[in-house]
Amino acid sequence: MLSWALFFFVVAVIAAIFGFGGIAGTAAGIAQLLFVVFILLFLAALLFGRRTPDIT
Repeated sequence: MLSWALFFFVVAVIAAIFGFGGIAGTAAGIAQLLFVVFILLFLAALLFGRRTPDIT
């Protein structure tokens, strides 16, 4: 997911350099959304991920 966010960020930067404001804005919005989803899933994996069995 992070790789897709970086891909859309690069697309946004390239589109902005060439003056395509609409495409750049859309790609930047998608990249931002994917990055937020990645962070949320990463935090969920840290909190609820694999745990060692509690053998007592």
